[in-house]
Amino acid sequence: MRTAYQPSFSRRAVLAGAASIIGSGAAAKLFGRATVDQASAAASHNDHALMSGSMHNGFAEGRTTVDPKVNGFDPSVIVRDFDWGTTRRLAGGRTLRQWEIVAYDKEIEIVPGVKFKAWTYNGRVPGPTLRCHEGDELRIHFVNAGSHPHTIHFHGIHRDVVDGVPGIGGGLIGVGEEFTYSFTAEPFGLHLYHCHASPLAEHISKGLYGAFIIDPKDGRPPADELLLMQNAFDPNFNDDNEVYAVNTVAFHYLYQPIRVKREQLVRIYLLNIVELDPINSFHIHGNFFQRFPTGTSLEPTEYTDTVVQGQGQRDVLELRFPYTGQYMFHAHKTEFASLGWMGMFEVVE
Repeated sequence: MRTAYQPSFSRRAVLAGAASIIGSGAAAKLFGRATVDQASAAASHNDHALMSGSMHNGFAEGRTTVDPKVNGFDPSVIVRDFDWGTTRRLAGGRTLRQWEIVAYDKEIEIVPGVKFKAWTYNGRVPGPTLRCHEGDELRIHFVNAGSHPHTIHFHGIHRDVVDGVPGIGGGLIGVGEEFTYSFTAEPFGLHLYHCHASPLAEHISKGLYGAFIIDPKDGRPPADELLLMQNAFDPNFNDDNEVYAVNTVAFHYLYQPIRVKREQLVRIYLLNIVELDPINSFHIHGNFFQRFPTGTSLEPTEYTDTVVQGQGQRDVLELRFPYTGQYMFHAHKTEFASLGWMGMFEVVE
């Protein structure tokens, strides 16, 4: 007998709105399809038309999203939530930044009615967005309160003894154990952190990851800054993602658009952490952006409206919206968009 967190559905069934999610009834409402037979026929007749249509029709009846109280975190907050840690001055004027990160198991809701047994950093997926300046001294105290051994591996430049790789540095932190990762923040740019325990794909896909931003010493131009972590979930554990999102909750920003101001500089920190799929992408409607790959240069390399990322790849994107209104953003992989990876910017004066 399946439990509530193991819905019986496939990509095609979700796209057709015909899957059966135990105890929730959510799948029957996904895209307004009536029966499995009708959905299967429609899918086999014209997958592309089905996905394109569902993509713009909404996800669940009533155009609802997951109540943030259910998860204990809100994608509308995560998008602008940057954690600078606690600080103190060291001899010579350098800054020491410190954080505590606790790994523990937590059931979260990724679609209304669809639960997922996640492994989390500080009870949220993605974990806290750690932020600092190049040259800062960093100490991240890690506590493993989960049910499996875990680590934290930080992208960037540091010694092997704090690399968070089993058998080398920062080891494999057992259940109930602690470890402190200490290193200097370099180079500036947009980086990741994630668990590096084996099997690696499982530890990442279950939610143990977050963004790690190192600002240039002199900073970047003032902007409305946004964090978009491209992620995906395999609720029935068949090694095939069924739900895609940015910042975890499918279609959240479709129902709760990200509000920005016309002509204000908007800076997007875009990361791809999706397991099980080789590439992901970001596309914006009605606009173009400057692309800064990995954020390690202050000079853009491209002016475009679409960027493709492999897993672990990230980009800093900058743009201004010249007009007010509603502007869609989504994966330019239609299936991913139809399964949750899409949202809206609301541009206001």
